[in-house]
Amino acid sequence: MPRTYLVTGGAGFIGSNYIRRLLRGDDDLRIVNLDKLTYAGRLENLAPVAGDPRYRFVKGDIADPALVNELFRDDINIVVNFAAESHVDRAIADPGHFITTDVYGAYVLLEAARAHGINRFIQISTDEVYGSVETGSSAETDPLMPRNPYAASKAGGDRLAYSYFATYGLDVIVTRASNNYGPYQYPEKFVSLFATNAIENKELPLYGDGCNVRDWLHVDDHCDAINFIIEHGRAGEIYNIGGGNERENIEVARLICDELGKPHSLIRLVKDRPGHDRRYSLDTAKLAALGWTPKMPFEAGLRAAVRWYADNRAWWEPIKSGEFRDYYLKHYGNR
Repeated sequence: MPRTYLVTGGAGFIGSNYIRRLLRGDDDLRIVNLDKLTYAGRLENLAPVAGDPRYRFVKGDIADPALVNELFRDDINIVVNFAAESHVDRAIADPGHFITTDVYGAYVLLEAARAHGINRFIQISTDEVYGSVETGSSAETDPLMPRNPYAASKAGGDRLAYSYFATYGLDVIVTRASNNYGPYQYPEKFVSLFATNAIENKELPLYGDGCNVRDWLHVDDHCDAINFIIEHGRAGEIYNIGGGNERENIEVARLICDELGKPHSLIRLVKDRPGHDRRYSLDTAKLAALGWTPKMPFEAGLRAAVRWYADNRAWWEPIKSGEFRDYYLKHYGNR
């Protein structure tokens, strides 16, 4: 019997990259993609695999118990839960949607998994659950100190997933990844926003003094790590997935400008957002000891990502001229 994956949020950035990656590999699998198709979920992300007989798309909400239970009757073996509201600025403005999807939605999936029996449940979390890290790096055993509604909602889903292992013996693994970048990322996130703005000769709105530090993980490495953890991870464990590429935001902004031949004067410092964490840093020794490390050098990965946006204007220009335009103007002004 082929392995059957339920991938939630599979029309989004990381989920769509993950599905395309799965379908490039093992022929003996099936994928059910459950996605609500909110603003960041786009079927265009999966156009290259839409006709693959191993792939099926279902439009729906992970917070819909009837639909989720119906899907689990399709002999689901593995759940990879990418589905989440994920943009910090939007969480600050309207946290309720984040709690519904990131916590209650995780609960619905976990209940269905418990009722129907599965081989493995991967709950995708984030390094933001640890909060700001002044020195050192966050290990999986460190306390969680989320400082914005998005991070708190992810921490809630993260800990709820673990509780289903501890209480019910469900085969759950939680992964906490650092900032992802790469192709098909909705252009509200740092790299995709700055790359597309620079291409259009628009200003790059950089929060605060620009010295906030993030660790950058190419989406291909993230997808590879998830597959590795599915095969080699232990039930009930948490695994940090980092890229090993800590950079100040202003450095990344300058690299994007350089790749596109744009002046650094496009970078504009703007008022910092509330609760803006100064630094994230992951201790990834646990996953390295298991046998996985990232492969993509940051400069090469960033260069490839920026060139992808330069070469695929038809993908992002309709987004930035539609719903996203109103959101962007509200936050950053008519620039």
